[in-house]
Amino acid sequence: MENLLKKLCEIHSPSGEEFSMKEFILKYVEEHSGSWIAKPVVYEGSAFQDCLVLVFGEPKAAAFAHMDTTGFTVRYFDQLIPIGSPEISGNEMLSGFDSLGPIECKLMIDKENQLHYQFGRAIETGTTLIYKSNFHENKAIITTPYLDNRAGIYTLLRLAETLENGALVFSCWEEHGGGSVPFLVKFLYEQFEIRKMLITDVTWPSDGVKPGHGVVISYRDQNIPRKSYINEITRMAMEKNIKYQIEVEAYGSSDGREIQNAPFPIDWCFVGPPVLYPHSDHEEIVISDLRATIDIYSALMKEL
Repeated sequence: MENLLKKLCEIHSPSGEEFSMKEFILKYVEEHSGSWIAKPVVYEGSAFQDCLVLVFGEPKAAAFAHMDTTGFTVRYFDQLIPIGSPEISGNEMLSGFDSLGPIECKLMIDKENQLHYQFGRAIETGTTLIYKSNFHENKAIITTPYLDNRAGIYTLLRLAETLENGALVFSCWEEHGGGSVPFLVKFLYEQFEIRKMLITDVTWPSDGVKPGHGVVISYRDQNIPRKSYINEITRMAMEKNIKYQIEVEAYGSSDGREIQNAPFPIDWCFVGPPVLYPHSDHEEIVISDLRATIDIYSALMKEL
């Protein structure tokens, strides 16, 4: 099934342009949901913008994964403006398309640290570019741009195969300031009274978070979720013998910030794998961490 992850990583879906990922997920659900334990009700359309919600059975918990990536917007002449906070060293290969056709170009940094593209023609102003797909997998590790947050989407699509009750939420704009989660939270709370939510995303290695040491349960970052809820999640990981590690950081954030700020009594927690070289064109994940993430979500969505 890692072939699915490869396909996800190839999709052009920077912040504000998530519709391509949404269309892929909709098609995937149409083609595969017949073999799932339960068939979801799909919520999408103008009221959801480019977001997408799959509701299975009688949901008591929801898991969120953002569909957008970092990238670049073509300004004027050969200038580039970052989308989100891509990690740039220079000479990375970018890809995209405009009305004149497909694009593969090189990212350049000038003496004033301004970003430019190098291409054989002018690229139309407003075109978005992303890191060119370069997926590599061996027995232990996957290296590719955009594991953030294709790993999260992959986790939810694998979870969908066995999910009987729960909501899977695919959100927008996380990499560039957020904005879609508040109306999604409102919908889930008012329509289904869902009060337990999980953030399916990736996190960075740190002093206490190591690749290969299991899925990460975040006790806090810039925001602090409710401890009793975190304790419940940790207890389930222990009972299911799922390899996990605890994250405690002072900075950083996720869509959990917007859930915490919503005017509803909802618990949330970030649960996801660590990824090396975040926001670069060569992000790296240990496959056992990704599998532990799928395992813990399967347990949590059944028992929360």
